[in-house]
Amino acid sequence: MSDLAGAATGSTEGTTTAPAGAPARVAGERTRRLGTSWPALVSWACLVLIVLVALAGPWFVTADPVRQTSSAMLPFGSPGHPLGTDDLGRDELARLVHGARPLLLVAFAATALAAVLGTVVGLLAGYAGGLVEQVLMRVVDLALAFPSILLVILLVAAAGPGTTSLVVGVGVSLAPGLARLARALTARESARDYVVAARLGGTRGPRVLFQEILPNIAGPMVAQVVMTLSVAAGFAAGLSYLGLGIQPPTPDWGYMVQAGQEFLYSAPRLVVLPAALTLLFVVACNFVGDDLRDALDPKGTV
Repeated sequence: MSDLAGAATGSTEGTTTAPAGAPARVAGERTRRLGTSWPALVSWACLVLIVLVALAGPWFVTADPVRQTSSAMLPFGSPGHPLGTDDLGRDELARLVHGARPLLLVAFAATALAAVLGTVVGLLAGYAGGLVEQVLMRVVDLALAFPSILLVILLVAAAGPGTTSLVVGVGVSLAPGLARLARALTARESARDYVVAARLGGTRGPRVLFQEILPNIAGPMVAQVVMTLSVAAGFAAGLSYLGLGIQPPTPDWGYMVQAGQEFLYSAPRLVVLPAALTLLFVVACNFVGDDLRDALDPKGTV
């Protein structure tokens, strides 16, 4: 017990004698590590651009993406339709711009749900240990043993097609992977001196978890969450392609690929453009996640 008290005292002393500007310097050093390679810079630019298009694009491209006209299958460069029109005469540029927001909304919402569920389960399992850890992690292992795409399809099919069921299905299916990472990181941090010091100081479990451990595992978790965002976007687009996601007439990149595949040879732009944008977003998220991991977790502890 005296050894633990000594460790706690040493940890507390180390904290009190640290320079006041040390956290800011550490944050600045980590920020400077971002975007140090050209793939990372290009990926950050693509990701930011796609998000900006989803948020602000509909204000600049004011054409109605669901309005049907008699000007069907117009090619690139047609007057008033820079990217042409689809088989129902709907402006392709407007559908691409307006279709970004629903897909990204589902991807971000599902990833946020997965992050909350996975982090909470992982924190509890890694900190409590014993029977609590065994029960929680066996449930997580069971979910991981089931193919994620099949789990998503089952959840969405059971709840019915739609945005809400898509967010819940994708979020629940992606949470187990984040839970395993959070448990491993939490178990590692729980043995550190600062956690021992907090316990000896009378800090209760929830405060130890959310004020001591969570900030110290946030870096690796954020990097993994960004990578999970790419998976969520892929699932959302894939389920929309299958008719289980965002429902027409709302424009959506996944559904646009499905609707345009009939004209793959006569008008490949109807498939290539939404598919390429989805792929660009997924790849950019992966590279940005790698960049965040290198910056926030330089020792490779993830």
